[in-house]
Amino acid sequence: MKRTLRRLDRIHQKLIATIAPIGAEEFSRRPAPEQWSVAEIVQHLYLVEDRVIKDLRRGLAHEPQRVGLLRRLIPTSIVASRLLRVKAPSAVNPLAVLDKDTAIENFQQARNSLSELCATQGPARFRQIVFNHPFLGRIDGVATVSFVGYHERRHHKQILEVLRNLENSTPK
Repeated sequence: MKRTLRRLDRIHQKLIATIAPIGAEEFSRRPAPEQWSVAEIVQHLYLVEDRVIKDLRRGLAHEPQRVGLLRRLIPTSIVASRLLRVKAPSAVNPLAVLDKDTAIENFQQARNSLSELCATQGPARFRQIVFNHPFLGRIDGVATVSFVGYHERRHHKQILEVLRNLENSTPK
């Protein structure tokens, strides 16, 4: 789990470094009507991570459970691929565009909460939590934390695409 947490921190720092220099107008502008803005992507990441934290805490409050062997073999890294298009569940769709500072602050708070939860519980206990992922199915808590990192990597790629599209659509 230490390796998973290091990867989680690396992608988080990379994503924050990408969005920090973006101006407020560019942060909230959609490259096309059907595409999310950077603000919406960051809000989505926060909503997903917040939901994961709540579900992990709920799992910790219950008796230990295990997922089957085949379920433990599902690679959470598949989530990082932008080739597979997956529609986000409505509960984690961004409803309001937050200002840049608030969006980043919410996202940072969620990451701090997840890191603290991981530090206080440890991998053995996380292996005894079952998380129902809408795409991956039943995965354990360690795989859930891994999913968060790969999900963030996926959306970092999306943010880079959005920024390229915005740059290409700006009149010179």
